[in-house]
Amino acid sequence: MIGGFGPNELLLILVIAFLLFGASKLPELARSLGKSMGEFKKAQREAELELRKFEKDLAEGKYTQSEKRAKLEKIARDLGIDPEGKGDDYLLEEINKALPKAEKTEP
Repeated sequence: MIGGFGPNELLLILVIAFLLFGASKLPELARSLGKSMGEFKKAQREAELELRKFEKDLAEGKYTQSEKRAKLEKIARDLGIDPEGKGDDYLLEEINKALPKAEKTEP
């Protein structure tokens, strides 16, 4: 099973896509989807690297409280998390949850 879809569901989706777009458009759609997924993963990796650098700099005392908050909010927004009304610790927890588990590293 891929992402909760069994073989029957995937076959049905492919048949519907074939009927909607035709054989000539399917490779183009697949390419676009692949590029989009690649860009998304790249953005996640960049956000993770930025978070790890931020954590390292924070441990070294390089940020004031307002700089710390601004940096956390920027990282959160880059990952599609709304930082409004969330404390720093909770926001950091949400950021870590949003990063792919396989790519997480210990600071």
